[in-house]
Amino acid sequence: MISIYVDADACPTSIKEILYRVSQRTGIALVLVANQPLSTPRIPSVKSIQVSSGFDVADDHIVKLVQSDDLVITADIPLASEVIEKGAAALNPRGEMYTKANIKSRLNMRDFMETMRSSGVQVGGGPPPLNHKDRMTFANALDRYTAKFLS
Repeated sequence: MISIYVDADACPTSIKEILYRVSQRTGIALVLVANQPLSTPRIPSVKSIQVSSGFDVADDHIVKLVQSDDLVITADIPLASEVIEKGAAALNPRGEMYTKANIKSRLNMRDFMETMRSSGVQVGGGPPPLNHKDRMTFANALDRYTAKFLS
């Protein structure tokens, strides 16, 4: 059986709630990793891991735990890239699956934008808040992925 790991420090509450319901319904292990204490519902298949503070500590812990075919929920593109290299899958909170085919271009764009910001160029204020459509897209992508492993 697969496990689902969540880069929980930045994961929106509405996405966590979807994940809790899926874990409760399917029994798939859901592991939230963060560098702060997390409150999770009392569902046997859900657990949280608090790691120490520091740059990429939670990401590194997820990479250490993830196995082939597991799913990682993250908007962190470098983390998604490492997960894909290990044979696992990565899904962002807007329901977009990162793949071997699209991760390199995502990394390149991320690096380009970071270079622009560090050179003083003001770049947009980030993505808009999640809306109902984003949550539905996420839930549908999650259901499609998990359905492959449930029988």
